[in-house]
Amino acid sequence: ADPKVRGNIGYALEGRRDKMIIQGHIGCWYNGESYERTRDLEKCKKGFEDLLGLLKTDHIEVGMIHIVDRAEEWDSIENSPFMDYVKQLKAEGKIQHIGLSSHNAEAALKAVKSGLIEVLMFSLNPAFDRLSSDVSAWDPEADKKMLPGIDPVRVELYDYCAQHGIAITVMKAFGSGGGRLLDAEKSPLHISLTVNQCLAYALAKPCVATAICGAKTIEEVQADLAYMHATDAEKDYATALNGQGEAVGSGDCTYCKHCAPCPQGIDIARVNELLDAAKASDKVPADIQKAYDALPHHASECTQCGTCEGRCPFDVPVQQRMKDAVNVFGK
Repeated sequence: ADPKVRGNIGYALEGRRDKMIIQGHIGCWYNGESYERTRDLEKCKKGFEDLLGLLKTDHIEVGMIHIVDRAEEWDSIENSPFMDYVKQLKAEGKIQHIGLSSHNAEAALKAVKSGLIEVLMFSLNPAFDRLSSDVSAWDPEADKKMLPGIDPVRVELYDYCAQHGIAITVMKAFGSGGGRLLDAEKSPLHISLTVNQCLAYALAKPCVATAICGAKTIEEVQADLAYMHATDAEKDYATALNGQGEAVGSGDCTYCKHCAPCPQGIDIARVNELLDAAKASDKVPADIQKAYDALPHHASECTQCGTCEGRCPFDVPVQQRMKDAVNVFGK
């Protein structure tokens, strides 16, 4: 929702808009200081109109209902003024298809079965697929509950989408946290997969229309595009995954900022990022400590209200993480 990012994309789209398919979110906006997830109708309208303006277009192809990660949340919006607004946007031609983004298979399945959703943006990769819908990585018995195959709820979701012509646009194809599946030391599967293998895994599912790749550099964009010319051997993920039956747990911060805004103004994602960097060393590196000290608000200001945890799609124990940050950084 950052206007600078959207403005840059709008600049890049000029002269080639007709060659692009855009999915944009309904229910997120920039409040002047940070991204905010919302169902407030006026904020939703403002956020969407800002999106069109900054992208320099009068419509987008997919209007994505922003993050529904609990079945009961879908129940609360299915027949709400918010949904009426989404339907109105489609009737006016400002969106061509109604979509929904989710990280939770049970919530996503309930939404697609409503008949309202035409496109689902979903976190899909060989690790997330093996986490049972009812298991948290913070369960002390989690290691004994890992699935040897794909979670049955996800299987039902993918089959339903394929059978009913509901397209899935994949997020987190390389894992969370900047692509953990590409690094054996960070991957919950304890092996390194390649960009080609991750993309092939996602695109092999008949319900998947596209895998959306995050990138920070031109080189990463080029690595993603190399898939178009990769050989079958380079795309072979089955051999790499053979014997890797364990599932990824949630609980790890991906620095996605879905937890924002914090009532105390804490940049939770940045605190978690610095905390992870500090924990990677025996002693807190001076530059990491300096970066933490420079933050306008620190973990010690956390009131343990839990608002952030209610928004987090990955069950990160944010309140405990803030306590850990105080212990590590001193404030």
